Amino acid sequence: MGAMRQDTQRGDSAPLKALWQMFDEIATKYPQRTAVTFGDQHLSYAELQSQASELASHLRACGVGPDSLVGVFLERSAQAIIALVAILKAGGAYLPLDPAYPSERIATILEDAQPIVLVTEQEMRNQLPAHAAKTIYLDGATAQSSRLPDVEYESRSAPDNLAYVIYTSGSTGKPKGVMVTQANVARLLSSTEHWFHFDENDVWTLFHSLAFDFSVWEIWGCLLSGGRLVVVPFPVSRSPQDFYELLLKEQVTVLNQTPSAFYQLITEDRERRSPSLALRVVIFGGEALNFKALRPWFSEHGDRRPRLVNMYGITETTVHVTYRELDASDAEIGAHSLIGAPIPDLQIYLLDDDRRRVSPGEVGEIYVGGAGVARGYLNRPELNTERFVADTFSSVSDSRLYKSGDLARFLPDGELEYLGRGDAQVKIQGFRIELGEIEAALMGHDGIKEARVVPHTDSVGMKRLVAYYTARNGSVMAAGDLSGFLAATMPPWMMPSAYVPIQVFPLTPNGKLDTKALPAPKLGSAGTAAHLDGTDLENQVASIWRGVLNAEHVSLGDNFFDIGGTSLLLVSVHQKLQALLGKKIPIADLFASTTVRSLAERLSKVDPDSESWQLAQEKAQKQRAAFTRARGLKKLDN
Repeated sequence: MGAMRQDTQRGDSAPLKALWQMFDEIATKYPQRTAVTFGDQHLSYAELQSQASELASHLRACGVGPDSLVGVFLERSAQAIIALVAILKAGGAYLPLDPAYPSERIATILEDAQPIVLVTEQEMRNQLPAHAAKTIYLDGATAQSSRLPDVEYESRSAPDNLAYVIYTSGSTGKPKGVMVTQANVARLLSSTEHWFHFDENDVWTLFHSLAFDFSVWEIWGCLLSGGRLVVVPFPVSRSPQDFYELLLKEQVTVLNQTPSAFYQLITEDRERRSPSLALRVVIFGGEALNFKALRPWFSEHGDRRPRLVNMYGITETTVHVTYRELDASDAEIGAHSLIGAPIPDLQIYLLDDDRRRVSPGEVGEIYVGGAGVARGYLNRPELNTERFVADTFSSVSDSRLYKSGDLARFLPDGELEYLGRGDAQVKIQGFRIELGEIEAALMGHDGIKEARVVPHTDSVGMKRLVAYYTARNGSVMAAGDLSGFLAATMPPWMMPSAYVPIQVFPLTPNGKLDTKALPAPKLGSAGTAAHLDGTDLENQVASIWRGVLNAEHVSLGDNFFDIGGTSLLLVSVHQKLQALLGKKIPIADLFASTTVRSLAERLSKVDPDSESWQLAQEKAQKQRAAFTRARGLKKLDN
């Protein structure tokens, strides 16, 4: 893979260990403590150790060894955690594939990464595109796996070997895989331990997708400190009400959140005013934090229990780069996104276009050096040369800096203030998005001559993507057609909220796109604002949609996600509908019925006692059944 190796020893500290070694030590120390909770399913460290070891032996029999990639196509579950531990035990590295990805995107990643094994479940096999990897079904119904030899896992991987490859958005229209070593992750945990003091008494949530690197911190931060990891089903993660209930029920102590998700939780917390939250620390990451939005939280909880911490991070430098603890005064003075100081074994430089340091107060691009810098991009030598550059400020030979594309400045008091992206890359809902990837996909449409995607902040402060395009025949294309075209290759968080036709793109005097001169997007479609020819319930649903989407027009057949809706905005709709109807509504119903007409019909049949948690429990029941069938991995299928 053209690997560039990291040193495994930092200064006078002890040599780092491989992640699988660290896990084995924890499992030996706390065999009977619960390692993973998923619904009412509980795995002790001994059980997780045993089942992961057995799967590791099968992976080794399939040829998995150091730096081998193993695809993981699983929903968040206890089974998924077993798979990740097993892959590292076998010596390999995991390649997470989110089931929410469109088939074409999964196919692109599989073609680029070429994993030798793919771990999934039988019920998900039809969601996978054609691939060359040997497939292991964790809920396999055949006994074919009995022909696999019994191979001891005894991992041969070392700290310098890969832990995972996570694909991020690519500016050329092709996602790129970031290669992160076990040493990169191990030193992240050891270098931040003096701040957090994580231990066996902590309860964490796995809230994020395995394909989002925040999950790396959640999973390994928990399991390598002896804590209990509560796996959050996707529907629960999208319902602040149900997620708040989970925090109370499981007595979660360590919570990791993107700011967008936490803002929703603040609203729920204000309504509950529950004194029984067990949180001791909340860690933000994934996108810029609006300090003013934390005022209601600080007024309810103060700033000591739990502590709130802002951590700026980059996938290419292993999840987190900086640490900045917050207090109530930050929210009162309305501070910008202050990101604090770098983790002790990292260095941050603010450089100009000639890679010279800028003076305090001047804006520069963030370059990151140190032990967190990843090995590089998989199969992208030219991009590696461009983004992973020589560290001319270090006396250590072969030291590298990662050129982030993020802008920041040092304030007079030494604080580092994050100012956003310096290129066409943005973060929305915690996901890093290369706008060029969406533009490249749009220009693959036969009717589009040129396309540009621009972030737009609406009147309620929600950041959305707006696609502007010029058509080859000068005609206006239906937003639904363009949305359907993109949906084949783009995950939900990369879908534009509006599609705006334009005759010619305005330019600045320097020949660049003049984004300020672009017409404002109009969300909604040609319905009637004051009255729809529908039932009372349909009209009430449409009215709520108009308010949440800030749309003038909504018709009965409009698809929520086609007229500017996002999963976070759907949460607001969910809350308003429950308040209107005075009964619990499964949030999954809103994901399943995305037009006004279909949603109203479904709502008219809602059982007042049903909750979205019920859907999650049904999913958990299926997982438990599969888990029971697969205990000991006696029914693996290659």
